[in-house]
This record gives sequence, structure tokens and C-alpha cells, in this order.
Amino acid sequence: MAFATLPPFAQDSHGQKGSFLRTSSDDTTNISVQNSFPLESICEDTVVVDKKQNLMNFVPALRSGEWSDIGERPYMEDTHICIGDLVKKFNYDVLSGEAVSFYGVFDGHGGKSAAQFVRDNLPRVIVEDVNFPLELEKVVKRSFVETDAAFLKTSSHEPSLSSGTTAITAIIFGRSLLVANAGDCRAVLSHHGRAIEMSKDHRPNCINERTRVESLGGFIDDGYLNGQLGVTRALGDWHIEGMKEMSERGGPLSAEPELKLMTLTKEDEFLIIASDGIWDVFSSQNAVDFARRRLQEHNDEKQCCKEIVQEASKRGSTDNLTVVMVCFNLDPPPPVVVERTRVRRSISAEGLQNLKCLLKQ
Repeated sequence: MAFATLPPFAQDSHGQKGSFLRTSSDDTTNISVQNSFPLESICEDTVVVDKKQNLMNFVPALRSGEWSDIGERPYMEDTHICIGDLVKKFNYDVLSGEAVSFYGVFDGHGGKSAAQFVRDNLPRVIVEDVNFPLELEKVVKRSFVETDAAFLKTSSHEPSLSSGTTAITAIIFGRSLLVANAGDCRAVLSHHGRAIEMSKDHRPNCINERTRVESLGGFIDDGYLNGQLGVTRALGDWHIEGMKEMSERGGPLSAEPELKLMTLTKEDEFLIIASDGIWDVFSSQNAVDFARRRLQEHNDEKQCCKEIVQEASKRGSTDNLTVVMVCFNLDPPPPVVVERTRVRRSISAEGLQNLKCLLKQ
């Protein structure tokens, strides 16, 4: 889907201030009232339009929480970041007075250096891009790759830093939510109680990823990239032979993220961003259901993150555990009834995700 950008504080056809990023689909519906239309049809259309307009006039009231735990691992290689306003954080001068919020989870492997490097440098690279903030899709994709190249320079001088990390980030700019993912962390949006996956896990068993890997000279062996990595996209790992190349073609392990952009409405309740240790024992819908119940009890986003991590440990997750939650309303989620499948299943959350990945291709 193609997306277009709007100039700062652009107004839509109803005179409302719009988001800086918009999809190519119309945010509003224009009605042409003609004498030949029955009165009832006009009224029905007006009701539909009014409802849609009310949804689109939503202004997110952001609040965020996070929690992290080493889990059953001997070392902590996860890290995360929450920045309420990138512009203020880096004293960057832009014409817009609207905040650009940034959240990320980074799951290191082979050490914690790559994860910490990306956490500390990626936000600054994004802000310093000449096209920030109006062309965020191009900026974010380019910034992932540039940060990866910067880590190569750093780790080549200090071999002890050699490691890799998956990375998932969420940027909220007005009503626009942009998620960028490279690896198997995941972001899930609660839309009136329904889980919407904002990212796709980059694992070797995904057909699209396998095709890309093999076209670049890589291979999948026993579910691992080149027999060594359980993900097909990550930053770092320059020390592993045959994974990456400093060329336009690149190697089988890619640092380029996949993006998903959407416009938030008042039915969008919160976003869960978590490392794969959480998703090993939670399905996306299960995580949304669990979080909604906890927020309805105490409406404390940080406490909710802690409870998700604790529950993941109880369910037997053996990985590092990190959760970041971004709520779009000050009030707790309202009670809803989400339709459930009547087919009983006995499969792990990880197995279910792998199966879904294969079926989507």
C-alpha cells in the first residue's frame, strides 16, 4: 500500500488538523447530496460519516510503561527505550510543534553490545536524517541500515563488542503509528479488544524470508540461517562469516526493517512491544486479552508490563523477557466481547505463530 505525507498541520476536507502521515485511503468520506436521493439514504450516510469522522478526530493521549527481567538466561541481553519526544531529547529544530514519540525493544544475541549500541544510536540517527520528520518511512528504513553500518565500524575496532540484535521500534507522530521490525520481537495493537499484529516475525521458516535468503547466497539448515541464527533479519553479527556484505546487494542476514503504518482512532487502545521470550508463551490475542484485564483492574501500564513478564515466567518461558506498553487513552479499556474460534487447539503460541507465518505466504 502506498502512503502519502501531509505538510505540518495540514487540514483535511472538514477543516480538522490531520496527522503528518496519511495513508492513500481517504480518512473522510465526501457525500454528494442530490435531490434524487431518498431522505432516508442521506440520513443513513450521514450517520456512517459522522461515526467515521468521530473515530478519525481522535487525538492520542500517550502514556507508557515497561518491564524487563533476565528470565532463565545466565545473561541479560534485552534492552529497551521510551522517548516521549525525540525532538526535545536531541534539541532538534523542526517547524512542527507536535511531539514525535519513540519506543523500542532490542533483543541481543551473542552478547549485549549490539543491542545497547542500537538503543543508544538509532534514535539520534533518525532525528538527524535530512528528511525527518515528514518522510518517516524512508528515514526509519535508512536509519536502521546506517546504524548497522556504524556498529560495524565500532565492533571492527573492538572485537569484544561483536554480537547481534533484533530490533523493533514504534514511532507515534500525531495520529500516525509507524512500526519498524527487523527480527522476531513483535508489536501488537489492541483495536477495541482485537489483536492486530503490527509486525511479522523474521524467522527462517517463513517462505518469503527463505526465498530472500537463498537469493542472496544463504541457506536454511534445521530452521537456522546458515545453520547458525534463528532469525533472518538483525543488526550486527558482522563477525559471522557469510552473513553480511558491505555492498548494495547485501548478505542473507538483513538489517533492513519491514514497516507498517496506520492511522490511530479512538478504538485503538494500546500497543504491546515485546521480545520473543514473551511471544514464546503468549499468542498475540492472548497478550491483548491479558493486558486489557489488568488495565481494567488498575489502569497502571507499568504494573501491567510487570504482570505480563511474571506470567510469561510462570508459563515456562526460558528467555530474557522485555515488554513496553504504549496506551493511547487515559481511561482503561472498556469491556468488550471478542468473537473466538470454536475450534479447540493444542499447540504452543510459538508453534501457532510459525504455522500462521507459513499460511500467510
